[in-house]
Amino acid sequence: MVDYKKIGLVNTRAMFAKAVDGGYAIPAFNFNNMEQMQAIIMAAVETKSPVILQVSKGARDYANQTLLRYMAEGAVEYAKELGCAHPEIVLHLDHGDSFETCKSCIDMGFSSVMIDGSALPYDENVAVTKKVVEYAHQFDVTVEGELGVLAGVEDEVSAAESHYTKPEEVIDFVTKTGVDSLAISIGTSHGAYKFTPEQCTVDPATGRLVPPPLAFDVLSAIEKKLPGFPIVLHGSSSVPQDEVDTINANGGCLKAAVGIPEEQLRKAAKSAVCKINIDSDSRLAMTAAIRKHMAEHPDHFDPRQYLKPARESMKKMYIHKIVNVLGSNGKLAIQ
Repeated sequence: MVDYKKIGLVNTRAMFAKAVDGGYAIPAFNFNNMEQMQAIIMAAVETKSPVILQVSKGARDYANQTLLRYMAEGAVEYAKELGCAHPEIVLHLDHGDSFETCKSCIDMGFSSVMIDGSALPYDENVAVTKKVVEYAHQFDVTVEGELGVLAGVEDEVSAAESHYTKPEEVIDFVTKTGVDSLAISIGTSHGAYKFTPEQCTVDPATGRLVPPPLAFDVLSAIEKKLPGFPIVLHGSSSVPQDEVDTINANGGCLKAAVGIPEEQLRKAAKSAVCKINIDSDSRLAMTAAIRKHMAEHPDHFDPRQYLKPARESMKKMYIHKIVNVLGSNGKLAIQ
């Protein structure tokens, strides 16, 4: 058993309470490799923001859970080296698919886990979520549950259709399970292809697809049922069209890639939504920078030559999200 507190990590409880009261959201950025982790920590330190390092099941399979845990431990020390004496960094399991997966991460030093039973029948979702909570809370690890189903594809998480969270279920679910936060479905979606062209309208000025609005009425109803309770939005990348254009101009083929408009995420961040997950935007920023560099420098073969601009591009994106979308800049408890 690894004690996450001894390696400098924190859980989400205090930062979520502060975010709900302050009307902003904590960034939850997925990482799979060193460059992503470096960019996240550089951005968090520069903006004085708390941050959640998210690890998906796919990331654990790709990078190895032991290496990822030590990378998170290194992230704490890296933040201190960059001048942040008291970083607030969470290591979080994203979309845990079973009690066993969650237990493994808790035992490995994760400070927060998500158990995603949203595809199960309601009673089974309650049962597995409660089981994870009972184990996690023994070690002061916080737990995120989910009600409702997001459409889209991201790693092993896949659903053809979304199903909005039912406000009438949230009190019962939170009470029976004891979760610390609740991921809901109000129209966000996983991946870079969040909506079909048929679901969108076309901006006559730009010709770009405009996605349907989020269901803020559902969010409002949930807030009334659970006043002050921490709410989470998954699938909240905005799929920046400049990155898509760069990819396509340099040999890529991303057709009809469209995300969640940032003005809608800003609105959500001012509500009880205190954690917003962003993954695809990082992938797009990294891929766009690499494709552009390789097109401009076809003689380069040293990975550092193209991963350095990729890291800088991700850092720029993370800072933008923290400052201009989520509002978590300057929110460290001790600065």
